[in-house]
Amino acid sequence: MLGSFQQSNLRIEVDAKEEAIRESLIESDRLKQWMWPQNFTSLSGQLNTGDTFISSIGLIEIEHQVELVGDNCLRLLLSKGIDGYHEWSWGDGWLQSRLEGVSMLPLNLGQTFSLFRLRQYLNTKST
Repeated sequence: MLGSFQQSNLRIEVDAKEEAIRESLIESDRLKQWMWPQNFTSLSGQLNTGDTFISSIGLIEIEHQVELVGDNCLRLLLSKGIDGYHEWSWGDGWLQSRLEGVSMLPLNLGQTFSLFRLRQYLNTKST
C-alpha cells in the first residue's frame, strides 16, 4: 500500500440523542445523505456485521467491511484507498471517530469534514 501511516481520534458534541446518531451511521439512506461527496455502491438497508460496500471519492475507491455494529459503536475495516479501520462511538450529545490506516489521502482532513457534516445533518433533522 502506498502512502503513510496516519491516525486520528476526534470527539465532538452534537445536539442529538444516541438513537438519532446510531440511525445516521447504520441506516444506509441516512449515511448517503450526510457523507456527500462520497458515492456508495452495494450499500442498502441497515449495516450489519459482515456487510461490505464500496465508497468512492473521485477515482479513489475505499472498500468497507462492517466488523462490528453495537448499540453505541460501529467498526469498519478499510481497504483499497485506505488500509486500516474506522471506529465510531457515540452517546447522548457526543460522537467520537477513530481512524487509523495507511493512505495517500489526508485522513484527518476527511475525518474532520465528515464529523462536521454529520453534526450539521443531525442539527437539521432535530429542528
